Amino acid sequence: MAEHRTMQRGALLDAARSLLSEGGTEALTFPALAERTGLARSSVYEYFRSRAAVVEELCAVDFPVWAAEVEAAMERSAGPEGKIEAYIRRQLELVGDRRHRAVVAISASELDAGAREKIRAAHGGLVAMIVEALAELGHEQPRLAAMLLQGIVDAAARRVELGAAEVPAAIADSAVALALHGVSRHPG
Repeated sequence: MAEHRTMQRGALLDAARSLLSEGGTEALTFPALAERTGLARSSVYEYFRSRAAVVEELCAVDFPVWAAEVEAAMERSAGPEGKIEAYIRRQLELVGDRRHRAVVAISASELDAGAREKIRAAHGGLVAMIVEALAELGHEQPRLAAMLLQGIVDAAARRVELGAAEVPAAIADSAVALALHGVSRHPG
């Protein structure tokens, strides 16, 4: 029975990921979850007491997976510039992944304090990875630089998601060049 409940919970989380990646947090409703999973709406309430509870669990499950992907890419790279490049490129490679899209949708939404705190903590873990590399490069305020760098990544991710005129690889190249070399020069 416990195994069945775990499967149902997993199916609900997967349906929540799809709804979030398709339509943002407005699309994440209990009727939609019930419809996607074939469960009665009352059954959905047995697993989650609110939308915020669904979001909190997704954060707890998905953020660490996403962060681990980025961290692994950074660990495979040499030197601070290589780590920064890996940090940017891996996040942009994950843009098409439903898990990433769900995380982005959650991050962009108005949530209760509990869910927001979980997101901040997870995002903080991701940003902390890059602070060290920026400090190595001699940034006087590596934490501020890390937050701004994440802004570049978020803007590039939105551009990829929108299906902008540029191919995703060109968007990633520009984001890396901007992060590593600023606007003063663009290495060819």
